[in-house]
Amino acid sequence: MDSVSQLVLGAAVTLSTIGRRTAAWKAALWGGIAGTLPDLDAFIDHGDAILNMVLHRSESHSLFYLTVFSLPFAWAVSRLNGEPALFRRWWLALWLALITHPLLDWFTVYGTQLLLPFTSFPYAVGSLFIIDPLYTLPLLVGVVAALAMRQDRGLAWARGGLALSTAYIAWSVVAQHQAVQNIMASPPEPHLAPGQVLVTPAPFNTLLWRAVVVTPTHYYEGYSSLLDGGRPVRWTQHPRGAPLYAQHQSSPLVKRVANFSHGFFKMTEAGGNVYITDLRMGNEPTYTFHFNLGPAEHIAQRGHVTTQQWQRPDLATALPWLWQRMWGRDVSLH
Repeated sequence: MDSVSQLVLGAAVTLSTIGRRTAAWKAALWGGIAGTLPDLDAFIDHGDAILNMVLHRSESHSLFYLTVFSLPFAWAVSRLNGEPALFRRWWLALWLALITHPLLDWFTVYGTQLLLPFTSFPYAVGSLFIIDPLYTLPLLVGVVAALAMRQDRGLAWARGGLALSTAYIAWSVVAQHQAVQNIMASPPEPHLAPGQVLVTPAPFNTLLWRAVVVTPTHYYEGYSSLLDGGRPVRWTQHPRGAPLYAQHQSSPLVKRVANFSHGFFKMTEAGGNVYITDLRMGNEPTYTFHFNLGPAEHIAQRGHVTTQQWQRPDLATALPWLWQRMWGRDVSLH
Protein backbone atom coordinates (compact mmCIF):
# COMPACT_ATOMS: atom_id res chain seq x y z
CA MET A 1 0.00 0.00 0.00
CA ASP A 2 0.95 3.66 -0.18
CA SER A 3 3.22 5.28 2.41
CA VAL A 4 0.46 7.26 4.13
CA SER A 5 -1.61 4.13 4.71
CA GLN A 6 1.36 2.25 6.14
CA LEU A 7 2.33 5.14 8.41
CA VAL A 8 -1.12 5.58 9.94
CA LEU A 9 -1.61 1.80 10.20
CA GLY A 10 1.61 1.51 12.21
CA ALA A 11 0.59 4.44 14.40
CA ALA A 12 -2.92 3.05 15.00
CA VAL A 13 -1.60 -0.43 15.83
CA THR A 14 0.95 0.89 18.32
CA LEU A 15 -1.54 3.28 19.94
CA SER A 16 -4.06 0.47 20.31
CA THR A 17 -1.52 -1.95 21.75
CA ILE A 18 0.27 0.32 24.24
CA GLY A 19 -2.90 2.05 25.38
CA ARG A 20 -2.46 4.39 28.34
CA ARG A 21 0.98 3.08 29.33
CA THR A 22 2.82 5.90 27.53
CA ALA A 23 2.08 9.25 25.88
CA ALA A 24 -0.06 8.99 22.75
CA TRP A 25 2.40 11.01 20.68
CA LYS A 26 5.21 8.58 21.53
CA ALA A 27 3.15 5.58 20.50
CA ALA A 28 2.02 7.26 17.27
CA LEU A 29 5.53 8.47 16.40
CA TRP A 30 7.27 5.13 16.86
CA GLY A 31 4.38 3.20 15.34
CA GLY A 32 4.49 5.41 12.28
CA ILE A 33 8.24 4.87 11.97
CA ALA A 34 7.82 1.09 12.31
CA GLY A 35 5.04 1.13 9.73
CA THR A 36 7.24 3.01 7.27
CA LEU A 37 10.57 1.21 7.75
CA PRO A 38 9.93 -1.84 5.49
CA ASP A 39 9.40 0.40 2.45
CA LEU A 40 12.83 2.00 2.75
CA ASP A 41 14.06 -0.82 0.52
CA ALA A 42 12.54 1.14 -2.37
CA PHE A 43 15.57 3.45 -2.16
CA ILE A 44 17.98 0.58 -2.88
CA ASP A 45 19.17 0.60 -6.49
CA HIS A 46 20.03 -2.92 -7.63
CA GLY A 47 21.46 -1.64 -10.90
CA ASP A 48 18.59 -2.79 -13.11
CA ALA A 49 14.94 -1.74 -13.35
CA ILE A 50 13.62 -5.32 -13.36
CA LEU A 51 15.71 -6.24 -10.31
CA ASN A 52 14.42 -3.12 -8.54
CA MET A 53 10.87 -4.36 -9.12
CA VAL A 54 11.26 -8.00 -8.11
CA LEU A 55 13.52 -7.29 -5.10
CA HIS A 56 11.19 -4.71 -3.59
CA ARG A 57 9.06 -6.23 -0.81
CA SER A 58 11.60 -8.98 -0.25
CA GLU A 59 13.81 -9.24 2.88
CA SER A 60 12.42 -6.03 4.39
CA HIS A 61 8.91 -7.50 4.13
CA SER A 62 9.75 -10.94 5.52
CA LEU A 63 7.72 -11.85 8.60
CA PHE A 64 10.71 -13.77 9.94
CA TYR A 65 13.27 -11.00 9.49
CA LEU A 66 10.90 -8.33 10.82
CA THR A 67 10.26 -10.44 13.91
CA VAL A 68 14.00 -10.75 14.54
CA PHE A 69 14.49 -7.00 13.98
CA SER A 70 11.62 -6.10 16.33
CA LEU A 71 13.56 -7.22 19.43
CA PRO A 72 16.55 -4.83 19.25
CA PHE A 73 14.27 -2.13 17.81
CA ALA A 74 11.90 -2.33 20.79
CA TRP A 75 14.82 -2.47 23.22
CA ALA A 76 16.24 0.76 21.75
CA VAL A 77 12.86 2.53 21.68
CA SER A 78 12.00 1.62 25.27
CA ARG A 79 15.31 3.05 26.46
CA LEU A 80 15.18 6.15 24.28
CA ASN A 81 11.78 6.85 25.82
CA GLY A 82 13.11 6.24 29.34
CA GLU A 83 10.68 3.31 29.75
CA PRO A 84 12.80 0.14 30.03
CA ALA A 85 10.14 -1.45 32.24
CA LEU A 86 7.76 -1.30 29.25
CA PHE A 87 10.11 -3.25 26.95
CA ARG A 88 7.73 -6.19 26.52
CA ARG A 89 4.78 -3.94 25.68
CA TRP A 90 6.89 -1.85 23.30
CA TRP A 91 8.11 -5.05 21.66
CA LEU A 92 4.55 -6.35 21.12
CA ALA A 93 3.37 -2.99 19.77
CA LEU A 94 6.30 -2.47 17.42
CA TRP A 95 6.32 -6.08 16.26
CA LEU A 96 2.66 -5.73 15.30
CA ALA A 97 3.35 -2.41 13.56
CA LEU A 98 6.19 -3.99 11.59
CA ILE A 99 4.45 -7.17 10.47
CA THR A 100 1.12 -5.55 9.62
CA HIS A 101 3.00 -3.62 6.93
CA PRO A 102 3.72 -6.67 4.72
CA LEU A 103 0.42 -8.28 5.68
CA LEU A 104 -1.39 -5.21 4.30
CA ASP A 105 0.81 -5.29 1.17
CA TRP A 106 -0.21 -8.93 0.73
CA PHE A 107 -3.73 -7.76 -0.17
CA THR A 108 -2.42 -5.77 -3.16
CA VAL A 109 -1.51 -7.40 -6.48
CA TYR A 110 2.19 -6.44 -6.52
CA GLY A 111 3.60 -9.48 -4.73
CA THR A 112 5.13 -9.65 -1.24
CA GLN A 113 7.79 -12.18 -0.27
CA LEU A 114 6.34 -12.81 3.18
CA LEU A 115 8.08 -16.10 3.91
CA LEU A 116 11.72 -15.33 3.16
CA PRO A 117 14.20 -16.94 3.78
CA PHE A 118 12.13 -20.12 3.38
CA THR A 119 10.66 -19.20 -0.01
CA SER A 120 10.89 -16.19 -2.31
CA PHE A 121 7.38 -16.72 -3.68
CA PRO A 122 5.62 -13.31 -4.11
CA TYR A 123 2.26 -13.70 -2.36
CA ALA A 124 -0.62 -11.50 -3.52
CA VAL A 125 -4.36 -11.54 -2.80
CA GLY A 126 -5.05 -8.61 -5.12
CA SER A 127 -8.23 -7.40 -3.43
CA LEU A 128 -6.99 -3.85 -2.66
CA PHE A 129 -5.65 -1.19 -4.99
CA ILE A 130 -2.34 0.27 -3.81
CA ILE A 131 -4.12 3.56 -2.94
CA ASP A 132 -7.63 3.32 -1.51
CA PRO A 133 -8.98 6.31 0.45
CA LEU A 134 -11.74 4.24 2.05
CA TYR A 135 -9.09 2.07 3.70
CA THR A 136 -6.83 4.92 4.80
CA LEU A 137 -9.37 7.50 6.01
CA PRO A 138 -10.60 5.63 9.15
CA LEU A 139 -6.99 5.09 10.27
CA LEU A 140 -6.06 8.71 9.66
CA VAL A 141 -9.10 10.02 11.56
CA GLY A 142 -8.46 7.61 14.43
CA VAL A 143 -4.79 8.58 14.81
CA VAL A 144 -5.50 12.32 14.60
CA ALA A 145 -8.27 11.96 17.19
CA ALA A 146 -5.99 9.97 19.48
CA LEU A 147 -3.46 12.80 19.40
CA ALA A 148 -6.02 15.58 19.79
CA MET A 149 -8.37 14.18 22.46
CA ARG A 150 -8.05 12.99 26.04
CA GLN A 151 -6.28 9.67 26.13
CA ASP A 152 -9.29 7.42 26.85
CA ARG A 153 -11.48 8.91 24.13
CA GLY A 154 -8.57 9.17 21.71
CA LEU A 155 -7.67 5.50 22.12
CA ALA A 156 -11.27 4.53 21.39
CA TRP A 157 -11.06 6.49 18.12
CA ALA A 158 -7.74 4.87 17.18
CA ARG A 159 -9.08 1.39 17.87
CA GLY A 160 -12.32 2.17 16.05
CA GLY A 161 -10.40 3.34 12.99
CA LEU A 162 -8.32 0.17 13.06
CA ALA A 163 -11.47 -1.97 13.30
CA LEU A 164 -13.13 -0.14 10.37
CA SER A 165 -10.06 -0.41 8.14
CA THR A 166 -9.73 -4.12 8.93
CA ALA A 167 -13.42 -4.63 8.13
CA TYR A 168 -12.81 -2.87 4.81
CA ILE A 169 -10.08 -5.39 3.97
CA ALA A 170 -12.53 -8.20 4.69
CA TRP A 171 -15.10 -6.48 2.47
CA SER A 172 -12.52 -6.24 -0.35
CA VAL A 173 -12.00 -10.02 -0.29
CA VAL A 174 -15.76 -10.61 -0.40
CA ALA A 175 -16.14 -8.06 -3.23
CA GLN A 176 -13.32 -9.69 -5.17
CA HIS A 177 -14.99 -13.09 -4.86
CA GLN A 178 -18.26 -11.64 -6.16
CA ALA A 179 -16.45 -9.88 -9.01
CA VAL A 180 -14.79 -13.16 -10.04
CA GLN A 181 -18.20 -14.85 -10.13
CA ASN A 182 -19.62 -12.04 -12.27
CA ILE A 183 -16.67 -12.03 -14.64
CA MET A 184 -16.54 -15.79 -15.11
CA ALA A 185 -20.23 -15.77 -16.04
CA SER A 186 -19.14 -14.35 -19.42
CA PRO A 187 -15.52 -15.47 -20.00
CA PRO A 188 -13.69 -14.61 -23.23
CA GLU A 189 -12.85 -18.29 -23.76
CA PRO A 190 -14.35 -21.50 -22.33
CA HIS A 191 -12.63 -23.81 -19.84
CA LEU A 192 -10.21 -21.31 -18.33
CA ALA A 193 -7.90 -22.49 -15.54
CA PRO A 194 -7.65 -20.37 -12.33
CA GLY A 195 -4.06 -19.42 -13.18
CA GLN A 196 -5.21 -17.81 -16.42
CA VAL A 197 -7.51 -15.28 -14.74
CA LEU A 198 -6.54 -12.22 -12.68
CA VAL A 199 -9.20 -10.02 -11.04
CA THR A 200 -8.08 -6.85 -9.24
CA PRO A 201 -9.80 -3.59 -8.25
CA ALA A 202 -9.63 -0.56 -10.48
CA PRO A 203 -7.92 2.45 -8.87
CA PHE A 204 -9.18 3.89 -5.58
CA ASN A 205 -12.24 1.63 -5.05
CA THR A 206 -13.63 -1.89 -4.61
CA LEU A 207 -16.74 -1.53 -6.79
CA LEU A 208 -15.10 -1.69 -10.23
CA TRP A 209 -12.88 -4.66 -11.02
CA ARG A 210 -10.39 -5.23 -13.85
CA ALA A 211 -9.94 -8.72 -15.25
CA VAL A 212 -7.02 -10.03 -17.29
CA VAL A 213 -7.15 -13.45 -18.94
CA VAL A 214 -3.97 -14.88 -20.47
CA THR A 215 -3.57 -17.60 -23.07
CA PRO A 216 -0.29 -18.75 -24.66
CA THR A 217 -0.72 -16.29 -27.53
CA HIS A 218 -3.14 -13.56 -26.39
CA TYR A 219 -4.55 -11.78 -23.37
CA TYR A 220 -7.96 -10.28 -22.76
CA GLU A 221 -8.90 -7.27 -20.65
CA GLY A 222 -12.36 -6.51 -19.29
CA TYR A 223 -14.11 -4.57 -16.53
CA SER A 224 -16.99 -5.49 -14.26
CA SER A 225 -18.69 -3.31 -11.65
CA LEU A 226 -20.58 -4.85 -8.75
CA LEU A 227 -23.38 -2.50 -9.85
CA ASP A 228 -23.53 -3.77 -13.46
CA GLY A 229 -26.68 -5.77 -12.77
CA GLY A 230 -25.51 -8.92 -14.54
CA ARG A 231 -24.41 -7.18 -17.75
CA PRO A 232 -21.83 -9.32 -19.64
CA VAL A 233 -18.20 -8.23 -19.61
CA ARG A 234 -16.96 -6.44 -22.72
CA TRP A 235 -13.58 -8.02 -23.54
CA THR A 236 -10.76 -6.68 -25.69
CA GLN A 237 -8.14 -9.05 -27.14
CA HIS A 238 -4.43 -8.27 -27.49
CA PRO A 239 -1.36 -10.27 -28.61
CA ARG A 240 1.10 -11.35 -25.90
CA GLY A 241 4.15 -11.54 -28.18
CA ALA A 242 4.52 -15.33 -28.03
CA PRO A 243 7.26 -15.49 -30.72
CA LEU A 244 9.35 -12.93 -28.79
CA TYR A 245 8.92 -14.87 -25.57
CA ALA A 246 9.94 -18.11 -27.30
CA GLN A 247 13.07 -16.35 -28.51
CA HIS A 248 14.06 -14.78 -25.18
CA GLN A 249 12.55 -17.01 -22.48
CA SER A 250 16.00 -18.20 -21.38
CA SER A 251 17.00 -14.65 -20.37
CA PRO A 252 17.27 -14.39 -16.56
CA LEU A 253 15.51 -11.00 -16.56
CA VAL A 254 12.65 -12.27 -18.72
CA LYS A 255 12.31 -15.25 -16.38
CA ARG A 256 12.16 -12.91 -13.38
CA VAL A 257 9.28 -10.90 -14.83
CA ALA A 258 7.44 -14.05 -15.94
CA ASN A 259 7.71 -15.59 -12.47
CA PHE A 260 7.08 -12.42 -10.48
CA SER A 261 3.96 -11.59 -12.52
CA HIS A 262 2.69 -15.18 -12.22
CA GLY A 263 2.56 -15.33 -16.03
CA PHE A 264 0.61 -12.09 -16.53
CA PHE A 265 3.01 -10.35 -18.90
CA LYS A 266 3.44 -9.50 -22.58
CA MET A 267 6.38 -8.87 -24.88
CA THR A 268 6.52 -6.38 -27.75
CA GLU A 269 9.06 -4.97 -30.18
CA ALA A 270 9.32 -1.36 -31.34
CA GLY A 271 12.07 0.85 -32.73
CA GLY A 272 14.56 -2.00 -32.71
CA ASN A 273 14.06 -2.69 -28.98
CA VAL A 274 12.27 -5.51 -27.15
CA TYR A 275 9.90 -4.70 -24.26
CA ILE A 276 8.39 -6.79 -21.50
CA THR A 277 5.37 -5.55 -19.55
CA ASP A 278 3.73 -6.66 -16.31
CA LEU A 279 -0.01 -6.75 -17.14
CA ARG A 280 -1.19 -6.67 -13.52
CA MET A 281 -0.68 -2.98 -12.78
CA GLY A 282 -2.19 -0.52 -15.22
CA ASN A 283 -4.61 -0.97 -18.07
CA GLU A 284 -4.43 -1.24 -21.82
CA PRO A 285 -2.34 0.42 -23.26
CA THR A 286 -0.66 2.07 -20.23
CA TYR A 287 1.24 0.05 -17.63
CA THR A 288 3.37 0.93 -14.62
CA PHE A 289 6.01 -1.77 -15.10
CA HIS A 290 6.96 -1.58 -18.77
CA PHE A 291 10.63 -2.45 -19.36
CA ASN A 292 12.93 -1.76 -22.29
CA LEU A 293 15.14 -4.81 -22.68
CA GLY A 294 17.14 -3.17 -25.47
CA PRO A 295 18.01 -4.64 -28.89
CA ALA A 296 17.25 -8.34 -29.24
CA GLU A 297 20.90 -9.26 -29.72
CA HIS A 298 21.87 -7.69 -26.37
CA ILE A 299 19.26 -9.33 -24.13
CA ALA A 300 21.23 -12.51 -23.47
CA GLN A 301 24.49 -10.67 -22.74
CA ARG A 302 25.84 -10.79 -19.19
CA GLY A 303 25.59 -7.44 -17.47
CA HIS A 304 22.89 -6.11 -19.81
CA VAL A 305 20.79 -3.44 -18.01
CA THR A 306 17.08 -2.77 -18.58
CA THR A 307 15.19 0.47 -18.02
CA GLN A 308 11.63 1.11 -16.86
CA GLN A 309 9.40 3.27 -19.03
CA TRP A 310 6.21 4.03 -17.11
CA GLN A 311 3.31 4.44 -19.54
CA ARG A 312 1.26 7.17 -17.86
CA PRO A 313 -2.51 7.28 -18.53
CA ASP A 314 -4.39 10.37 -19.64
CA LEU A 315 -6.00 11.27 -16.30
CA ALA A 316 -8.34 13.79 -17.93
CA THR A 317 -9.97 10.85 -19.72
CA ALA A 318 -9.37 8.02 -17.26
CA LEU A 319 -10.73 9.60 -14.05
CA PRO A 320 -14.17 10.61 -15.46
CA TRP A 321 -14.46 7.16 -17.04
CA LEU A 322 -13.53 5.49 -13.74
CA TRP A 323 -16.18 7.44 -11.83
CA GLN A 324 -18.95 6.60 -14.29
CA ARG A 325 -17.93 2.97 -14.83
CA MET A 326 -17.62 2.37 -11.06
CA TRP A 327 -21.33 3.10 -10.64
CA GLY A 328 -22.30 0.58 -13.31
CA ARG A 329 -22.66 2.89 -16.30
CA ASP A 330 -21.85 1.21 -19.62
CA VAL A 331 -19.13 3.56 -20.89
CA SER A 332 -15.98 2.71 -22.82
CA LEU A 333 -12.50 3.88 -21.86
CA HIS A 334 -11.24 3.99 -25.45
